[in-house]
Formats: sequence, C-alpha cells, structure tokens
Amino acid sequence: ISIINTENSTITNLTLKEGLVPQEIYDMADQNGTIYAGSSDGLITIKEPAGTVNDKLPWRFINYGKREGFPYNDYNQGTGIATTSGQSWWGITPVLTVVTQEPVTDTLSPQVNITGINIMDQPLSFSNWASMRNNLKEGDTLWNETKKTFYLKNTLPKDSGYLTNHHISWDSITPGFKLPIGLTLPYDQNSVNFSFSNNDIKGREKIMYSYILEGADKTWSDPSDKSSTRNYFNLAPGQYTFRVSTKGFNGLWSKADEYNFTILPPWWETWWAYILYVIAAGTVIKAYARYRSRQLIEKNILLENKISQRTSELSKSLEDLKTTQSQLVQSEKMASLGELTAGIAHEIQNPLNFVNNFSEVSSELLDEMNQEINKGNYEDAKEIAHDVKQNLEKITFHGKRADGIVKGMLQHSRTSSGQKEFTDINALCDEYLRLSYHGLRAKDKTFNAKFETNFDNSIGKINIMPQDMGRVILNLINNAFYAVNEKKKLGIEGYEPTVTVATKGETGHVTITVKDNGTGIPQSAVDKIFQPFFTTKPTGQGTGLGLSLSYDIVKAHGGELKVDTLPAGRQAKDGEGTTFIISLPK
Repeated sequence: ISIINTENSTITNLTLKEGLVPQEIYDMADQNGTIYAGSSDGLITIKEPAGTVNDKLPWRFINYGKREGFPYNDYNQGTGIATTSGQSWWGITPVLTVVTQEPVTDTLSPQVNITGINIMDQPLSFSNWASMRNNLKEGDTLWNETKKTFYLKNTLPKDSGYLTNHHISWDSITPGFKLPIGLTLPYDQNSVNFSFSNNDIKGREKIMYSYILEGADKTWSDPSDKSSTRNYFNLAPGQYTFRVSTKGFNGLWSKADEYNFTILPPWWETWWAYILYVIAAGTVIKAYARYRSRQLIEKNILLENKISQRTSELSKSLEDLKTTQSQLVQSEKMASLGELTAGIAHEIQNPLNFVNNFSEVSSELLDEMNQEINKGNYEDAKEIAHDVKQNLEKITFHGKRADGIVKGMLQHSRTSSGQKEFTDINALCDEYLRLSYHGLRAKDKTFNAKFETNFDNSIGKINIMPQDMGRVILNLINNAFYAVNEKKKLGIEGYEPTVTVATKGETGHVTITVKDNGTGIPQSAVDKIFQPFFTTKPTGQGTGLGLSLSYDIVKAHGGELKVDTLPAGRQAKDGEGTTFIISLPK
C-alpha cells in the first residue's frame, strides 16, 4: 500500500517490513481517518497511532476474519465503498458485508519471552549440577528422589559437560525457561543466538517479532514471524543486552523482554594483564634508564678526560700558534727588509762607483798637476787643480747620496718608535719605488718593468710614522711588480708591464695609489685579501701577512686601505690589473 501526501509531497510505502500481513490487497476505502483494506485473509484496519513500543514501526495494523464475526476472509476487488453515514460496504459472492462501526478487538498488549540461548551452536541446558550448586546457599540440602540421601552445596557432583569444560559461568537460573542469570562467556565462546515466543493462542499466523542486540546491532531487526535470531559470530569482549518485542493479532506491540550477558576479554587484554604490562614496561624502562645512566656517567668521565686533555693540547697549540704567528710576522718584516736591502745594495753601488771612479781620476790628475808644477807650468797646474776640485765635489755629492741611502735603510730596519713625524710623502713613495725595483732586479736579472710616478707637489709634508708607512708602500709596490712579472711570463703579445705610483691631495686627506696592469685579483678573493695568512701567491712564495699588516698600519694612522680591480666603467673580470688606494688624513 502506498500512501501519497500531496501537502508534504511524500510517499509512504506499507509492506511486510512495516508489519502489513498479508500483502495481497484487493480493495481499499478511507473512513474517518482509518484505512480499510480488503485482503486474502480478512479485513485489515490501518492507523497511524502514537506511543508504540517499537518506534521504528509507527503504523498499526489489525486483521479481522471469521473469528471476529466476518463471514468470509476473502473480499472481491472493487467492492469496498465508504458511505457518508459512516458505513463501509464490502462484497464477496454471495454476501454483502456492511460495517457500521469499527469492530471491537482485544486491546491487551501481547507478551514475549526469551526462551533460550545457544552458545557456539550448542543447545545447552543450564539445569544441571552446576546450576544447582549456584542456586544453593550454605547449609541448604538437596534430597534425591528416594528421600534417603541429600547433598550439600560443596558435595554436589562436578559437571563435566560443555559448560564446565569451556569455563562458562553464571550466578543462578531463571524459573520457567531456566535461563542463566549473570552469564559470563570466555573470549573464545563468543558466538550466540536466541529463541523467543509469543504465547497468544489465537491469531498466531499474524504474530511478528523484532529484536536488537545492543553492543552488536545499531537498529532493530525487520519484523519477522521467525522465533529465533540470526547467529551472532565473533562478538567482541564486552557487555551485551538482547531485547525482543512481539506484535499480536490485534496489531499491538509488546513490551520488550531483555537478557544481559558478558563476554570476557582474553587474559592478555584483562586489566590485571595491563597492570603486568605496565609493571614490566616500568621495570624495563627503569633497567634501561639505569644502564643508560651508567653509560652516560662513564661517557661523561671519559669526555671530561678528553676535554681536559684537549684543553691542554689547545693551550699548547695556542702558545705555539702565537709563537709561529710572531715568527711569521717577523719573517714578513725580514722578507720586506731583505728586498729593501737588495734594492739599497743596488742603489748604493752607483754612488760608490762614482766615488771610486772620481777618486782614481783625481789621483791621476794630482800626479799630472805635480808634473806640471815641476815643469813650472803653473797655469796648467791650476786647470788640473780646478778639475780635481770638481771631482772632489762630485765625490762629496755621491758620498752624501750613499750616506742618505744608508740612513734610510737603517731607519727602515729599526723598530718603529710609534712617533709620528712630518714626512715628504712624495719622496718616500719615490724612494721605495726605486728600492723595490732594484731589489727585484738584484734577485732576478731577467726582471724588467716600466714604472711611472704622478706626484702632487702641492701636498707637502704629512704627519705619519715613516718607517711603518714605508713598509706599506714597499709591500704594495712589491706586489704590483710581482703581478706584472707573472703576467709577462704568459707571453701575451704587445704586453708591457707597468707599475704607476701616484699621490693626490684632497680636502682633509691624501691618497696614495699603487696601480699595475698585471694578473689582477679574482673576484672570489677580493673580500679575503686583507685576512691574515690569506694569499693568492703559490705555496712558498708568500706568507699572507703583507696586506694584513699593511691594512692594520693604515688603520692605525686613521686612514683606509682598499682595493679596486675594476677598470673605470668596466664590469669585473679577472686578469685586468689591480689598484690599491691608501687614504691618509692630513
């Protein structure tokens, strides 16, 4: 039967699932909110009352047949009519049935009882010695049939059946159907099914059942005339409640009968097993913690010993490093001094040659002058004396020049006093340029390079420490000559090695520029060249301290030392020469 509600746009289907029995409907009529349906098994009234036991089945069906006073159970199709007077007419050959009011039926709710429980497909009886023992109290007696022998609770024979062998226990049994109360099943006895019964005598063909196993089912089962449940296999450990309700011939649903039982977890999932797990885990963790603690203490002692040993080694290494650094700094100074000495030796050789040559010539002229005097040629003797005087003046000039060179060497080689003095920066740059060039020539006769100067004569003297600043200038010029000489070795056609030293006076400061057209400095090394011990020269040709010391000396003068490897207006490329710029305050 399909009920169409045009107001709510819904269709409600009534089938066996909703409790309609039988399903062969021949005719229908609607009378005062009650639907009358003629079926193959009598007249059915259909209502939608409230307050049914099973909320899933809100519709109420009542079947009327011969036992309720109807002459026949089968009604012809198309004969049901509802009149305005409240009557309903139904026809079946050869009788017309007129229903003037709704038939009176039994309004008592049916009753349902759970009659049995099967465990693991075993039909079990709980009325045995074990159940008797459970029901007896201490001091109770159980007499045998002859009334000559009785048993006490502790003297009853032990049951050796399925229940005992599988450790199934219960507290007591119910009267009547002998169901166990407080049933407890082991975890491996976890498949059950139930049987139940409606004890109504009449209309048993219309009896329906619906059930639910709370803990396993989510909803009630569909109504069925079967008086047993499906088999529940492999139920999980936990507490369960089975409920069943029945619908009688009058369409009313009964109050549900219920049964409670428990399935125990396996021993490894019990609370005391978890306590053992916690204790075991705690014991293991504690043992491991003590083991790790012992290991950590031993490692800590070993580490402390290593730290102490390493600290001692590092202290010694630091002292050795300081000594080595001092030696390297001194070595750099001595290397600078050696190059300076070679240049000075070459420079001082020229005036010494002049002194020696003019001394020999003067000696010969004096011999000639004596001869002319002996001859009485006084005029010739006077001319010779004049030449000797000129030679003596030249000897004096070159002697003073040699004296100045020696003084400069001594001044450079001695430790700086740290006192500033006004110094001609142009003369200082020119002197060290020539000393550097001749020093390199003295070490390598094949070395040759062009050097140029561009001095600003308006600078005058500036307040500096000449020995320290001389080392800076000499170091930069030596590096410049080294760079152009390395590029010359590449055999580039048309290349002319050139080093230029220039000075310029600006507002508040003086700049000294040392420029070369040599191999240049790689861009990757520009940020590191002033770091101690960093050098772009091959191993054994540089200590990496020259530029670092020069940078510190210039900083101590309140100035700045920077490098520029970019030709004006050009992008950075390796091998395009280098320019060092010293900026000193006036």
